[in-house]
Amino acid sequence: MRTWLIVPFSALLATSAHAAGPEAGRFSMSLIGGVDMPLSGDVHDGAVAAVPDLGPLNPDLAGVAAELRIGARDHDRIYDLATTYGLEFAYAFDENREMFGQLRQTRAGRGNTQVGGAFVPALDTELPVYGSFGAYEALSAEVGYRYYFGTAGTARPFVGARLGATRTDAIAATFEIPDAGITIADAPFYDSGWSLTSGLDVGVIVPAGESFSVTLASGVRYTEDLKDDDSAIGGLGLAGINDTGSRFSVPVTLSARWDF
Repeated sequence: MRTWLIVPFSALLATSAHAAGPEAGRFSMSLIGGVDMPLSGDVHDGAVAAVPDLGPLNPDLAGVAAELRIGARDHDRIYDLATTYGLEFAYAFDENREMFGQLRQTRAGRGNTQVGGAFVPALDTELPVYGSFGAYEALSAEVGYRYYFGTAGTARPFVGARLGATRTDAIAATFEIPDAGITIADAPFYDSGWSLTSGLDVGVIVPAGESFSVTLASGVRYTEDLKDDDSAIGGLGLAGINDTGSRFSVPVTLSARWDF
């Protein structure tokens, strides 16, 4: 009796483990979720700009001059950790090679930090300048290639590469000098637009059924500069601080994959 139960059950496990994961001529669909950690890249550059009259920003300061001293601030300092989720379809050439297409949404909430200071000669002091930046929201569309090592039906490591484009939503910024009663609210900072993206992947796929597997992945992502909008800050001599926006990041994702 035990033999009749054990033998078929063992055969089912062997068949299921072998079937999950890439196989010649099969398609797959994956649901992806995880986090994206900024590694390097600035939200804005630094600059020094003379403001001969603060009156247009605060009438009580008419005739008072200042020097804006803005420092570069990176993605990690302003946005920190982002969430990411997406959908992927893949086609396997054989048990080791597949190509894929992926749509992925990445989002980080509003960020606030001190961005520099405003030196006021009349007071012989530097007043802190703060910046609040709108949420970072980006939609990526990428295609790529993966190579799996090891034997089909077991946990298998893989490497991959991808190339695509990312559309980042418009970002507005609010700048404040509290000690001077100055606020520049919701100033356009980045316009919505597309940027080239690329990346390298490493990970492991773990079969969990006849057509279901789980994938843990990481790697490095690069997104080119964003589309700057100087309409509000150009008059202050700060037009160059948003000629950037590119970022390197490290995603850590968990995927549920179905082969069919």
